[in-house]
Amino acid sequence: MKSPSAEPQIMAAGTSPWRHLPNALTALRMLLVVPLAWLIREGHYNGALLIAAGAGATDALDGLIAKRYGWQSWLGGVLDPLADKLMLLACFLSLGIIGAQPIWITWLVIGRDVVIVAGAVAYHHLVGRLNAQPTPLSKVTTCLQIVYVLAQLLTLTTWFHVPILTGVLMWATVVATVLSGVQYVVVWSLKAQREMRSRNAGGRT
Repeated sequence: MKSPSAEPQIMAAGTSPWRHLPNALTALRMLLVVPLAWLIREGHYNGALLIAAGAGATDALDGLIAKRYGWQSWLGGVLDPLADKLMLLACFLSLGIIGAQPIWITWLVIGRDVVIVAGAVAYHHLVGRLNAQPTPLSKVTTCLQIVYVLAQLLTLTTWFHVPILTGVLMWATVVATVLSGVQYVVVWSLKAQREMRSRNAGGRT
């Protein structure tokens, strides 16, 4: 008679109890948005920097784990960029409020995301399901925004004070934000036009 322990104990990746770990880390990053914004607003920059660095670490970790073990999911694909956006928007808004940067930069970053979201909603309702993937320029923009925010927080903690470098990062972020916003509008407007023309042509046949 075979012992139960002698039987192979194989668990598929899809049924692993750890398969929700990447999404849990993403959810944790979303929960850190409020304390991060509060710390910046109240002038506790060391704490804000630690939270921002921790959020960045969880961002890298959840992606690494999901790819390593094949635990990617539709929910994770939605939550991960959403968590990044919430974190960045909270930082840019807070930095603008305390006067660490020109307020127009804050509204530029927020305005770009509002335009993208509004365009995505319009496309979904007027054209069809939207399966958008971040473009290389969009990824560069997000990376620049993150580096710029970290540089600002380091400057506020007085651990790092190189005004020229911070200024270069600021203008690089501004340029990338504008260009990526324009790219999204142009690319998806042309795609919507092609889809509508294809439907109209199909309806006439």
